Amino acid sequence: MEYQPFIGACISHHTSQLSLVTNNSPSRIFQVSIFIFCLICLASCRQKSDSHKPTIGLLMETLKEERWQHDRDFFVAKASSLGCNVEVAACNNDDNLQIAQAENMLAKGVDILVVVPHNGDICATIVNKAHAQGVRVIAYDRLIRNCDLDLYISFDNVRVGEMQAAYIVERAPAGNYILMGGAKTDNNALLFRKGQTNVLQPYIESGKIKIIMDQWATDWQAGEAMKHVENALTKTTDIQAVVASNDATAAGCIQALTEKGLAGKVLVSGQDADIGGCRRVVAGTQSMTIYKPIQPLAETAVEAALQMINNTIVIKAARVINNGKIDVPGILLDPVAVDKDNMRETVIASGYQKSEDVYK
Repeated sequence: MEYQPFIGACISHHTSQLSLVTNNSPSRIFQVSIFIFCLICLASCRQKSDSHKPTIGLLMETLKEERWQHDRDFFVAKASSLGCNVEVAACNNDDNLQIAQAENMLAKGVDILVVVPHNGDICATIVNKAHAQGVRVIAYDRLIRNCDLDLYISFDNVRVGEMQAAYIVERAPAGNYILMGGAKTDNNALLFRKGQTNVLQPYIESGKIKIIMDQWATDWQAGEAMKHVENALTKTTDIQAVVASNDATAAGCIQALTEKGLAGKVLVSGQDADIGGCRRVVAGTQSMTIYKPIQPLAETAVEAALQMINNTIVIKAARVINNGKIDVPGILLDPVAVDKDNMRETVIASGYQKSEDVYK
């Protein structure tokens, strides 16, 4: 129904009636005045309703890393194109701050929360607080565990680990290996390791591959990875491969290898296709990276958030992922293995990185 013409017609009609009764009926004047006042209020409420935009709260672990800056930019751009507002906050690896940021967004009245959890267990608190206010929660790229999570959007992260290990094993089917995981508080790090183990275990059991170090880097810090590999290299420099779970940890591993003159001689995996990782891949010090197309991930998250705000079916949620409490509806996108041979056809062709930056 179009309210403005209707309201205008009513005001015009009753204003004309008011002129007829001005000198005869004070009560009639009062009644008509009240009626006109109510119509004006209705028009005001209608205008506010029309101007309301859905607001998505985007809670991120960090914005200090290039990869997450891409996520934010793609997410905000897609939301804006669909008429949504986005509130963005990053906790910089502080669990208490991430909870406080969620509480602040809920107090502001966001329509839904999209969370990149620093700690997948602790962020269950955010889900519980949001549900208490009737707000649903999407876990973005990392699973939130042991809660009634509404939706999980990520990549097939077990597959990521399998692709990393398979690439390395194909080129070094025997020898001494280092496993360098990420943050144990990140559920993805555990999934990557599961995928890596799926591929490596038969070689380990046969004795072809020996794991001489198996470590995890707190908060995915390159410096942590470097220290672990430096420690391993004090015992032996006879190393054939490092299965590093992302480009940041790969950078730390390669720095340690460089100090021993081993960079480019030891196979090293990675993930995220960040600019440093891509440069190391084409230079030959890092063997490969996993490219996870961020733009489709971010845009799919925005579309799903809008569908949930509008109480419609999230069409792409065709997977189910158990988070320790319930089977969570999920959307899992496909990763891409990248080395120097297909860098141009993948990362650069998609526009994720520029050729002049990678081959600088």
